[in-house]
Parts: sequence; structure tokens; C-alpha cells
Amino acid sequence: MAPDHGTAGRIDRRTLLIGGGVGAGLLVAWAAWPRTYLPNLTAAPGETLFGAWIKIGTDGHVTVAVPQMEEGQGVYTALPQIVADELGADWKMVGVEPAPLNPLYANPLAAETLFEAALQRVPENLRHAYVTRNTLMLTGASTSIRSFEDQLRQAGAAARVLLQKAAARRWGLRWEDLTTARGFVVNANQKLGFGALAAEAAGESLPDPLPLRTGEDRLTGQAVPRLDAPPKVDGSALFAADIRLPDMLHASIRQGPTGDTALVRLDRAAADRIPGMRAVVTTESWVAAVADHWWAADRALDAMRPRFRSPSQVVNSDSIEDALSSALNGAGTRITQTGDLSADFRGARLVTAEYRAGLALHATLEPMSCTAAWKDGRLTLWLASQAPTLARAAAAHALGINENVITVHPTLAGGSFGGKLETQVAAQAARIAQHLGRPVQLTWPRGEDFRHDRYRPAAAGRMTARLDAANRITGWLAKIAAPETSRELSERLLGHQPLAAASLRLHGGDPAAVAGAVPPYAIPNLAVDHHPADIGVPTGYWRSGAHSYTCFFTESFLDELAHVAQQEAVSFRMAMLGQQPRLARCLQMAAQLGGWQGGQPGSAQGIACHSFRGSHIAVLAEAHLTSGRGVKVDRLVAVVDCGRVINPDLVTQQIEGGLLFGLAAATGGSTGFSENVANVREISELGLPTLADAPEITVEIVPSAEEPGGVSELAVPPVAPAIANALQAAAGVRFRRLPLLSDLE
Repeated sequence: MAPDHGTAGRIDRRTLLIGGGVGAGLLVAWAAWPRTYLPNLTAAPGETLFGAWIKIGTDGHVTVAVPQMEEGQGVYTALPQIVADELGADWKMVGVEPAPLNPLYANPLAAETLFEAALQRVPENLRHAYVTRNTLMLTGASTSIRSFEDQLRQAGAAARVLLQKAAARRWGLRWEDLTTARGFVVNANQKLGFGALAAEAAGESLPDPLPLRTGEDRLTGQAVPRLDAPPKVDGSALFAADIRLPDMLHASIRQGPTGDTALVRLDRAAADRIPGMRAVVTTESWVAAVADHWWAADRALDAMRPRFRSPSQVVNSDSIEDALSSALNGAGTRITQTGDLSADFRGARLVTAEYRAGLALHATLEPMSCTAAWKDGRLTLWLASQAPTLARAAAAHALGINENVITVHPTLAGGSFGGKLETQVAAQAARIAQHLGRPVQLTWPRGEDFRHDRYRPAAAGRMTARLDAANRITGWLAKIAAPETSRELSERLLGHQPLAAASLRLHGGDPAAVAGAVPPYAIPNLAVDHHPADIGVPTGYWRSGAHSYTCFFTESFLDELAHVAQQEAVSFRMAMLGQQPRLARCLQMAAQLGGWQGGQPGSAQGIACHSFRGSHIAVLAEAHLTSGRGVKVDRLVAVVDCGRVINPDLVTQQIEGGLLFGLAAATGGSTGFSENVANVREISELGLPTLADAPEITVEIVPSAEEPGGVSELAVPPVAPAIANALQAAAGVRFRRLPLLSDLE
């Protein structure tokens, strides 16, 4: 039987096997996993392995293996902090390394969210087995703490008890009478360092049940320094484009327009005239130039002027809008229903409003990059990936080789926001390296990163509600037209796996496309319909997913209903949040901290709130229109209840970053399409806020003993509606489209 990681404070001793290793270190293996799922973490000389998560060196250093990609969200600090807290380690002696690919590190919670279209119909026990068996190591959907806290805490507890037992044996004491603190096992005035005990500890046995650590000297809840900050400051941190290998070449790439296209011609001779040019690699859908340095490779592509066949389906901004309108007016699938909406709407006066959201780019500072080396029938990849095993699978498929001959070295990511779930750069780099027989580093140009993004989908929402005589909402209908993004993502990344492929053949709407559309408010009659829209543009996961537009639709419409009801917006919401005390508290506190003036005309204040991933947030915005017909956001106040906090600094950083990310998407960060090509080519064209544009930001974290919720995406959804509501108060104009002001263009 698999261990129950949800049972706090207990680990059955039968789930742990203590064994001895040879040479580099000793091993404490997790025997409850199938024998094929043994840890493959490696130890340096002088280190002892404690299962799949921890290494302790003779000098007392503690290294924690982290299976999540560090993209700035702080997992290289938060996850080791959980282990260090339970272990009683000295934070100055704690380090981190990326975990190797292994089913032990699979993330079912992320898989169920990101690939909902593929896994929603699979029974839960089979779903978890499928995710583990296929080693779906995933970073995304704010799942790092929620997925791994229990496992890491239990791993730290197991190592701590083994160290206590080793010390107790030396001192002739009961291990239960010992404690750990700052890297030592302690008994009154006696203490022994972890490093001196680690090798002996591996020979000890574990009790049943396994106790979790108690006491006040804890790291949980402390703002310990980030482990990834020093190497990022001094430049020693390795990102994908920092990799340098002997005999390595550099590649740039051009891909065809969106749709069914193919490479038809290029001027190869022109490329040869570029100094440093080495090779050209082509496939039906792309051409890569390879040179001694990247600049030469990219100049060679410009010189070759590659031409691609025009796709049969023309995609432009108007066609995307038309596709959304057609879908919204066509048949939909009911995803959620409560009460009797038809009866409530029958013969009633209804309030209706329609909203739109445009395509949104990931626009990370770091474009797609991967280094590949092909030698003796084996492939090695260095890249930042939110799905490293799926990147490995894509490379294997591209070369027609077994995944077992591919090694993946994860690197830090210069941002992702969902974009590095995609795997095409790994497949492309693999093909180029195999063709050349030399290591090659492929980096997409910025324009390519924008033209071939997997965009946050465009969406349309038709919102309808009924207010009764007391101006309470008694009925609510959200009809949302949007692409089936979860289905697209699942088909791209899991389509080669039989179970996922079989599940994807079943239709019935994509719940992920309308995620967040059910309001948190007490509305007796409610329905949410998804109207699948084929917009002709590939879409993918984007920070907060569909919540980024469904929250805009919901919270904007709530303000409009409050206006119809002639009620103040906060009181209007609070009257319906009796069953949501945590969200209600956030809303009240945001209004108090922000000096809420009731949203009166001229106040330039707006407010919005949202709950998801087990967390709650309210955002108050102050904004106005500038003389240049732009939006100026002066202040953002956010109150967050994300449950028990591991590191408050990390939470604050993620909320601040999410607010700015949401602000960027509300006022820019989008692209139109012309003849199957994205209009935006450079970051400067995105209209992103600069430091001078950044508002004053206040973040308040509500103390809570609830289980940790998601944080990294939490602040993104409510920013846009809060700003839109503020502009209504400032200028008397309701903006119903993202980016804001796009209605005026």
C-alpha cells in the first residue's frame, strides 16, 4: 500500500527502507513505492543520501532536491525551508539542487489542473497512477507547496529521527529525549552536528508512528533569505542560454506562420556570406541557421529570407473576433448549474452585458532556449522546463529514439508564466544537434518568441443576471466563448500517451476554459456555459489560466449590477459572502486599508475579489485616464488569505509580481493578428508598464492556520476588473474589453 501523505504527523515504518550504499554515500530509500521507483538522487563523496529528497555532508551541509522549476516564484527557497524546519537545520548550511527525473517527483495536482480535458474522466486512483507512471513532473497552477509540503515534511522528520537515534546511541540516552536545532542534535549542554552523525544515522530504524517536530525554534513562517538570490546577483546562476560546452555552436530559427504551412524556399548562398556561418538545418515547418555565435546565426536567417506557404485558413484580428461571436451565438455546453435558472429568468427583467479579452503573450525576459548534445547515440539536454519529462518525450519523438537514452539537466528560468510547459524548443534543438553531431544551443529570437507563443486565449463573455425587488441577485448566467485550451495543451503534450489520447476523444466542453466563472457569491440560481471557439491560433496555459478573463467578466459585471441596484459596490458584495468568511474578510480589509470612498463618481477607486487554488484575495485600485488616452494606475492595495504561510517574503513578492503582471495584461501585453502572423515583434510594442508607471503597492497577508493555498497566480485575476471599476468611477466610462482602452482604438 502506498503511504498516506495526507496524514499529518505519521509515517508507517513499513514505508521506509533503510539500506546501505557504496562509495559516494548511503541510502535511505522509500520502499513503499514500487521497486522500479527507487530514488536516483546522487551523492558526492562525503555525503549521505536520505531517500529521494535530502543529502547531508560530513561538513554539515544539507542539500534538498527540488522537482519544481525555479522561475522566480521562490520554490528553491520555500521547499528547502519546509525540510530545514522539520529537520532542525541551520539555514546557512542549506542548499538546493534540481531533482532528477523520477516518478517519485510526479505532481498529480498540477496534472489534474493543467490537463483537465485529458484527465477529468479518468477515475482518481487510476489518474494518480497514470501521472506517477508517466513521471509527469510539472511546475504550474500554484501547486508546489500544496503538492509537496507533506512529502518534504515527512522526509525531514525521518532524517531528523535517524540523526537523533544515532546521537542517542553515542550518548546512551533515549532518542525521544533529544531535540535538534540549527544543524545539531541537542541534549542539554551536549550537541553533535548533523555531519558527524549522518553516516551512522543511515543504519538506524524508524519508529511507528513517526513524530513531527515540535517547539518554537521553527523556520516555517520566517522570512529566511532566498537561496537563489546570491548566484543571481553575482552571475553564477545558470540559465539555459548560459550553458557552454566544448565545440558548441549556436542556432537561431524561423518558423512558418500560424496554420498549415510549409517551407518553400530560401537563399542558402546568402547565408554562406555571413562570417561564422556553419550550417543550415531545415524541416517542413522551420529553418535553423547554425553559426559560431548566435548573432551570426540570426543574421544568416535574415539573409536567407525564408518563405513559407500561405496557410489555407486566414487568421487575423477580425477573424478571431468573428469566431468568438459565432461561438457565443451558437450551441454551448453547460458546465455548472445550481437551482432553477429558467424558472427564475422567466418573465423577469434581466441585466445583460458582454465582455471581451484579447490574446495575451507570456512575454518572458528569457526567450525559448535549449542546449543539446548528441554523442554515441545518446542525447543530453539543458533547458528550463515546467515539464521536463514531456520535453524529453518530445525530443525522443523528434529523433525516433527511446527516452531512456536522453538526459535532461534542468536550469533556472528567466520567467515562464506557463510558457515553458511547451516542448517544441527541445525537439528542435535535438534535431539540430543530431544533424550536426556537435553540441548546439538554440535560442529563439524575440520576434519568434512572440509569433509562436502559445497565447492566453481570446475570450468573450455574455453575462446575464436578475435582480429581485430587494435588489438581490437571484439568477446568474455566464455564457463564455473561448478555445478549448486544456484540450489543445493535452493533445500537444500528452497526445502520444494512450490513456490521455483515449480520454481526449470524448467531448463535452472544456471546464478549464471557464475556470473561475462560478462567482463566490450566494446566488440561488446559477449556470455557466462553455461555447468552444476555434480562433485559428494555438493557445496554451498562461498565469492563472481562464481565471484571468472569467474574473474580469464576473467582477466587472458585479459592479454594473451594483450600479443598477444603486448600491455601494463593497456592501453589495458583502451581502452575498456570508458563506465565504475568508474572502469577505479580505474584501473588508482591502476597503479599510485603501480608504474606500464607496466608488463614488470622481473617487477613481475600484475593487474586486477572487478565490481560487485554496486562497482568497481582494484588490482595491486607484486609476484614471491620462490626457494621452492612456491608463494610469496610481495605487493597488491587496489583502491576501493564502492559509498557513511558509515564507511571508515569498508570498509578498509573488503578490506584488502578480499585481504588476495583471496590470500589464490589463493595459497591454496583447497582440493582434494579420495574415496568420502576430502583429507584435518586440517587447517595446507591448505597452508594458515601466518603473515610472508602477503604482504604489500595499500587500497585507491575513494570518491563517488553514492549509496553504496557491499564491503565484493569485493576484493576477482581480487586477483588471479592479482597474476597470476604478476607471468607471474616475471617468464614468465602462470598459468591457481587455486590454482596457482597446475599445477606443
